[in-house]
Amino acid sequence: MSLRITQVDAFTNRPFSGNPAAVCILPKPADSSWMLNIAREMNLAETAFLVKQRDGYDLRWFTPALEVDLCGHATLASAHVLWEDGHLPKTAQARFHTTSGLLTADQNGVWIELDFPATPAKPVSAPAGLLEALGAKATFVGKSPFDYVVEVETESMVRMLEPNLTALAAIEARGVIVTARGDGKSKYDFVSRFFAPQSGVPEDPVTGSAHCALAPYWSAKLAKKELAAFQASSRGGELRLRLVDDRVKIGGQAVTVLRGELTTDNLGA
Repeated sequence: MSLRITQVDAFTNRPFSGNPAAVCILPKPADSSWMLNIAREMNLAETAFLVKQRDGYDLRWFTPALEVDLCGHATLASAHVLWEDGHLPKTAQARFHTTSGLLTADQNGVWIELDFPATPAKPVSAPAGLLEALGAKATFVGKSPFDYVVEVETESMVRMLEPNLTALAAIEARGVIVTARGDGKSKYDFVSRFFAPQSGVPEDPVTGSAHCALAPYWSAKLAKKELAAFQASSRGGELRLRLVDDRVKIGGQAVTVLRGELTTDNLGA
């Protein structure tokens, strides 16, 4: 039996930038250990597995190390593949049933808009070793349901950060978001980076789910409901954000870079 696996660069309109994700549409549910092995084989930040249901698709996300509860860029990539490969009409909404509830995606021109739950960060004391591992002074430390959020003084500090990833892996969280207000030289309201060695991803290039915490944080600070964001990894990625009640609308673009065939005797079930 063979399965198509598609690699998509998400939150970008240019190949070899943004955040790469693999997308595999399965004929039936598969064993978790099999999906984790495929994710390890792909060795990307996330591999998404979809199974068609009556009202949308079941969607699960795996890093090379573990299954995660929420992932933005692999959801964006999944919606892109569903439309591009003809699994859904271009005008249809993509609906995903996940461990984080129902997530949807809609096309708006060349942009795809995800509908995700907001996950605001509450102010906390920095856990032991966090700021030392980052090598940065914080103006704010918070904790969302998934990650620590650390604001630093300037955009340049975010861009130049070289954290101790070994030390950062000891922090008990999915990952650590570092962010700052935009310096005014670009169109972006804020910038960020995301480090998740705890989850097998030293630095994630562009993290949609991190913006479920960043959007409410910066919306409150800047008194804006619509925000332009840039994740300043080496690959870089652009996001358009809208805060609507307790939901975050995350806009991004995507481009397919690779289609391959996964050959396997079974799905590990």
